[in-house]
Amino acid sequence: MRKSLFSLLIILLTACNAGADSADPQLLFASTLDNPLAQAVPLKRYQGKPLVVNFWARWCPPCRAEIPELNDFQRRYQGRIQVLGIGLEDNPALVSDFVREYAMIYPVLLARQQAIPLMKSLGNTQGGLPYTVFIDAKGRIVGHKLGLLRPADLEAAARQLLAD
Repeated sequence: MRKSLFSLLIILLTACNAGADSADPQLLFASTLDNPLAQAVPLKRYQGKPLVVNFWARWCPPCRAEIPELNDFQRRYQGRIQVLGIGLEDNPALVSDFVREYAMIYPVLLARQQAIPLMKSLGNTQGGLPYTVFIDAKGRIVGHKLGLLRPADLEAAARQLLAD
């Protein structure tokens, strides 16, 4: 019985990590998304910088809960690591109001129909939220987190992002 459970656990862990192992940020950098002012932002401008890319939605309670941590992280690592918020949103006016309400200090973009393909290309095979990817300056994914970010998650990511 224990051997069967252990085998099942190994299979599940392998399946969960398979998406992350094949993750590739090239689709992200090839994309152009709108900001809340409906202005097109080519994500190529962020290539070559350490990034914390956070996928979120207004209706997602854990997404809202982690915004203060992301704001604090952006303040502490300003100029060294860039936080990007990518909303699974369609309406720029609603996102603009949300950004003001939550005092988001990092760039926020609307993914619209690109949201699911972008998340999947970055290793989120489950499509859950929030989803955060850590990309180093060389364009390598050095980590990811499905679910609520904690300060320890961000600090561990910062060490990896600034290691080179």
